[in-house]
Amino acid sequence: MSTESGLERISRFISKYFVVWVLIAAALAIITPTTFAWIGDYISILLGIVMLGMGLTLTPADFRRIIERPRDVAIGSCAQWVIMPTLAYGLVVGLGLPTEVGIGLVLLGAAPGGTASNVMTYLGKGDVALSVTITSVTTIAAPIVMPAWVVFLAGEQIQVTFAEMFQEIILIVLIPVVAGVVIRQVLDRTAPTAAEIGLTVFPAISVLAIVTIVAAIVGLNVENILAASGAALAAVVIHNALGLGAGYGIGQTTGMPEDRARTCAFEVGMQNSGLAVAIAVAFFSPLAALVPALASVWHNVTGPALATYFTRQTIEQPTTEPSTQNSD
Repeated sequence: MSTESGLERISRFISKYFVVWVLIAAALAIITPTTFAWIGDYISILLGIVMLGMGLTLTPADFRRIIERPRDVAIGSCAQWVIMPTLAYGLVVGLGLPTEVGIGLVLLGAAPGGTASNVMTYLGKGDVALSVTITSVTTIAAPIVMPAWVVFLAGEQIQVTFAEMFQEIILIVLIPVVAGVVIRQVLDRTAPTAAEIGLTVFPAISVLAIVTIVAAIVGLNVENILAASGAALAAVVIHNALGLGAGYGIGQTTGMPEDRARTCAFEVGMQNSGLAVAIAVAFFSPLAALVPALASVWHNVTGPALATYFTRQTIEQPTTEPSTQNSD
C-alpha cells in the first residue's frame, strides 16, 4: 500500500466519524475540563488552520462559479446573511436571554458558513460546488457582514467597535483562506503530487482542529454548560432547526433543483461556530462563547442526521434534474 493511499484511508476514517470525535471530545472536556481549557488561547490559530484547509480546496473554477451561477449563490448567501442574524435577535428577545448569552447567539447567527456545511452537503447528496462557492462568498464577506450585524443588533450592549472585529476576522479567516488558495495554485503548478497529498490529509487535519476547538470551548465553559438554562439550549436547537428549514424552503420556493435546495439548507442552517467562539473569547467573555460552544456540538449532530435523511430520500426522489438549471 502506497503512502498516499494509506494517508487517504486514515483521513477518510477520521472524517467519516467526525460527529463521534466531537461527542467524545465534548464528553472528555466535561469530565476533565482543565485538560483542555488551556487550548482556549490557541482557538484562533486552530481556526486559522481550518480556514487554510478550506483555501486549499478552492480553485479558480470555484470562483468562476460565482459568475456562472450568480442567482443561486446570491440566494444562498443573502438567505444566510439575513435569516440567521434576525432569527438570533428574535430568539434573544423572545426567550429573554441574558446579555452575554444573547451576544453569543447574535455572533453565531452573523457567522459565515463553515466547512462542516460542505461536508454535510456532500453526504446529503447536495450540490457540493454550490456549497463551496456560497461558503467562500460568506467567508470572504465575513469581516464586513459579521461585525456589522453584531454592532447593529447589540451595539448598545457592547464596547467593541466594528473596526476591531473586522481586523480580527481578517486575521482569523481571510488571510488563511487566501494563503490556502495561493499555496494550492503554487503546488498545482510546481509539485502536483504534494498538492494531492495535501488535499488528502487536510480534511482530517481540519476535523482534528475542529474537534480540538470543541474540546477547548467545552473545557472553558463546562460550568456554564452544565448549568445552562433551558432557554440557552432551546435557543441553539430552535435557531439551527429554523435555519435548516428556512434554507431548504427558500431553495424550493425559488425553483432550485432538489440538490441545490439541500445545499441551501446546510449553508443557511450551519454556521462557523468556531469563528463565533473565537470572537466571543477575544472580545467578550467565556459566557458569550456558551451558545456557539453548544452549537459546535449540536450542529454536528443535526447535520449528519439531516444528511442521512436526504440520502434516504434520494432513493425515492432521485435528483435527476440537470445541474445547469437555474444557473442564470
